[in-house]
Parts: sequence; structure tokens; C-alpha cells
Amino acid sequence: MTTSFATGEPYSGAEIAAEMTRLHAESERYLLGVPAVEFAALQGEKWSPADHVRHLAKSTFPLVPALGLPKFLLGLRFGRAAAESRGFGALRDDYRARLRETGATAGRFAPSPRPLPDDLEAWQREVLGSWREAVSGLAAKIPAWSERALDLYRLPHPLLGKLTVREMLLFTVYHNAHHLEQVASRR
Repeated sequence: MTTSFATGEPYSGAEIAAEMTRLHAESERYLLGVPAVEFAALQGEKWSPADHVRHLAKSTFPLVPALGLPKFLLGLRFGRAAAESRGFGALRDDYRARLRETGATAGRFAPSPRPLPDDLEAWQREVLGSWREAVSGLAAKIPAWSERALDLYRLPHPLLGKLTVREMLLFTVYHNAHHLEQVASRR
């Protein structure tokens, strides 16, 4: 039986922050139930659960300081959006289509190779703690953004191009669920 990491379709800043936080808590509970040896082991020829989590942390951490920058700097650096943000479903579908079309990889956001430590249980907690820090830091930045600002300012995504801040946050929610579903389906 496959575990599903459902997200619903959040849209407002408050909904996104709540869903990001809820999904992360559910994901962490699930991953703490994975034996440390399995958490560290490749899933066939695919990433280990730990690699997925390290990738998620690595791709989430840069958003925390980005959302703390003065908004005018984001506007100067990445421009302002001319259209309203896409909703969760449209963004998810665009991402899936782009993955199918390009066969894209994680690129610079791939987890760095590293030897496994002797204490896998402690390492599992450390890896999960790092991801928790990234997600909680990002969720804490969202309330400082008005709904208008979420749709006005943009950030670059390596596969999808310039996204509004709202779209980037929606992507982050989907991206987390996407990777956790991969881990669960391969167990």
C-alpha cells in the first residue's frame, strides 16, 4: 500500500504556510518510521530517502533569505509579474509536463555525495532536522507578504523560469509531496 501525501490546493499565503507546515509534519512522522538503514539506502537505482530529504532541504533553504529581502530588490533583480499567479493545480501540471519533456535532473540542488556516518539513527535525525529548519524558516517568512506582493514579485526557478513568489511557494509544497510520494511508492 502506497502512502499518499495529499496537499489540497492552497492559494492564500496563510493556506500555503499552513499546508507547508502540515505536510512537513506528516512527512517527518512518516520518515521517522523508516528504519535508519533503509533511510540511508538507495531505492534500487534511485535516490535514498535521505537523498530526497537532503534535496528538499537544499532546494528550500535559499528561499528563506530570498523572502526576507526587501521586495524592491526582488523587483529590480527578477522583474515584476504581469499576470496573476497560477493556481496549485496549474503549476503542478506545468511542472510535471516540463519534467516529462526535458527529463530534468536536480542539477545544483542534488544532494552532495557524502560517506555514510557510523551512527545512522543520529544522522537520520540530523537530516530530518535540517529539512525541518528549512521548511519552518520558510513558513515563518510567508506572513510578512501581502497577497498582492505574493503575486507581484518573482523568483527564478531552474526548470520553470521566473515564478511569482506565490507560485514558488506552491511549487515548494508540491515538490515536497512529490518527493515523499516517490519515497513511499518505492518502499
